[in-house]
Amino acid sequence: MSRVCVLCMSVLLAVFMLCGAGPETAPPSYGERGSDLGLQVFQQVVKAKPQDNVVISPHGVASILGMLLPGAHGPTKRQLIGGLHYRNKGPYKMLRKLHKVLTSKTNADLVTIANALFAREGFSMHDAFLEASRDNFMADSRTLDYGNPQQAADTINEWVSNKTKGHIQNLVQPDMLDPALTRLVAVNSIYFKGLWKSRFQAQSTKMRSFTAGDGKSYKVPMMSQLSVYNMGVASTPDGVKYKVIELPYHGNTMSMFIALPSEEATALAAIMPHLSTTTVSSWSTGVMRQGKIRLLLPKFTAEAEVDLQGPLSALGITDIFNEGKADFRHLSSEPVHVSKALQKAKIEVNEDGTKATAATNLLCPNFLYSIRAGKVQLY
Repeated sequence: MSRVCVLCMSVLLAVFMLCGAGPETAPPSYGERGSDLGLQVFQQVVKAKPQDNVVISPHGVASILGMLLPGAHGPTKRQLIGGLHYRNKGPYKMLRKLHKVLTSKTNADLVTIANALFAREGFSMHDAFLEASRDNFMADSRTLDYGNPQQAADTINEWVSNKTKGHIQNLVQPDMLDPALTRLVAVNSIYFKGLWKSRFQAQSTKMRSFTAGDGKSYKVPMMSQLSVYNMGVASTPDGVKYKVIELPYHGNTMSMFIALPSEEATALAAIMPHLSTTTVSSWSTGVMRQGKIRLLLPKFTAEAEVDLQGPLSALGITDIFNEGKADFRHLSSEPVHVSKALQKAKIEVNEDGTKATAATNLLCPNFLYSIRAGKVQLY
């Protein structure tokens, strides 16, 4: 039997293609569970590209997989639930609540989350799946002619650009869209704009030396500010000590956390396996105290595109990519599998604050950045 493909993207992109039928503490919130999967993906990418800047949105990874969940069945569904650390009864009510909290107009910091399903003309999706996508993920649903890959890619890219305020361009390339097999492109986009609670003065930004992970020193624009911050020293289970500092945004609901090894000779990779939502929560509740220091922070823009198939497969989410095993019978009567899963992310940090599009943790070879909203690793 012939099979078709589905494309999955986060600003996160998921591409589905036609395939042949194949046989004592409070429990973590759904936001934390999804964030942990995203952080595990981050660790896999860092391991594969230790010298690269890595920009990932854990919430974006969890969102796009959550969108697939209502359409999955059997082992395919169990792998998604296991990877997301969700309960079998489904997380939809909590995910819907989480979406509303993050995007509430009462937030002083701007968070925009958008989801869309771009289906091939004539491709029929089950009403229950469309209803779940609309009710739980506020997903738009529209049709495209994938027989014209260039036009279809342009349409999706225009939607992504609009939702990310022009920061993410050209997510989809025409050669990703098979004119005969592509049935659906699922897209999740996240845009964040936060102003620092205590802004840096532009006149204090100067070219200073920055030591990267390769041990070399580079001249980069460094922002400077003398202020009071929450900060402290934490350690991994192996005893590796590292410094942590919190930079709150002006709405007081979100913060950027910066972590770096205490010893200059210690590689950032030594603390990476220790990273989880529980660890980040422990920084605020256990090790951080207020203190006045002069903070030097690089002013930068970083952009990265990550193929998620390898990291997700390493974490046990494999069937969605296998045309002989993928089971999305609750999505469509046509047998489909995910042929491509990408996340393209960008983060900009300057004197005023941060702009991020599907961006979360940035490895700037010697620093780890994380943007956190409550218990959710948004960026």
